[in-house]
Amino acid sequence: MAPLPCKIRHARRGDIPMILQLVRELADYEHELDAVEATETTLLSTIAFAPDNVESTSTAPNTEPTSPSKPARCLVLFNEEDKPAGMALYFYNYSTWRAKPGIYLEDLFVRPTDRKKGYGKRLLVELAKEVVTSNGGRLEWSVLKWNEPSIKFYESIGAKPMNEWVGMRVDREGLTKLARLLD
Repeated sequence: MAPLPCKIRHARRGDIPMILQLVRELADYEHELDAVEATETTLLSTIAFAPDNVESTSTAPNTEPTSPSKPARCLVLFNEEDKPAGMALYFYNYSTWRAKPGIYLEDLFVRPTDRKKGYGKRLLVELAKEVVTSNGGRLEWSVLKWNEPSIKFYESIGAKPMNEWVGMRVDREGLTKLARLLD
């Protein structure tokens, strides 16, 4: 199915309320709304934004530079009625075996009313174009095991599950404890 007409661009500072709303809608879909700690202020300080009235696309990103304290970029998608319909929030990673950069997709979300229109595929295509343009090695992300519709969609576009890998995480008190482990 060809995607319906839409507009995709890098987020601008004025998009913050919309981005936070999409984050909350995604968290609600994943039954984790109470876990959202993001605020407009924290998103403003951690996303590299495109300037107003400047074209910024996946193949020609024109945003603030990314950095350790501002590591993320966000593509926003507007539907055929020019209403916010989805987003792809991502950051750059690196493959030591390939010695190439890549993109880690932290969150992909399309509003339920805008699903089945090809918008999720459009966002993933834009990210893939950015990886290819930068001579990158891969685009990767995680998906909840119970989210069968998304898993089937990802497999339909060529994504492969990484069943031999186990995700690991240290956060909150565990992160503080690890940082002081050898003190």
